[in-house]
Amino acid sequence: MKSLEEMIAAAQSAAQTIQTQMEQAQTVLDTIEVEGAAGGGLVKIRATAKGRILGVAIDDSLMELSEKQMLEDLITAAINDCRTKADAASNAEMAKLTQGLPIPPGFKMPFS
Repeated sequence: MKSLEEMIAAAQSAAQTIQTQMEQAQTVLDTIEVEGAAGGGLVKIRATAKGRILGVAIDDSLMELSEKQMLEDLITAAINDCRTKADAASNAEMAKLTQGLPIPPGFKMPFS
């Protein structure tokens, strides 16, 4: 049977390994791109799975002063669509990392 010190050392080593894997996963998440859209594609937002906004595209037809409120609503909707897709991509990537680990259902990993 292992001594208490050996078990503690093994637990610390496992925790360091998981921490390294989590940091690597965060780096990967910042390279995965998603696109949210609204108004049938009139407004598009590109972001990373980590949530960093990369770009906004607005169709020229929405550049009328009378369309300002609709444009603002479409930008909001596109950002929310993009965030939903970023969350899904992030969750899928984190699921790959934690596959096989004895983690209880619903447990939120740090950094996610």
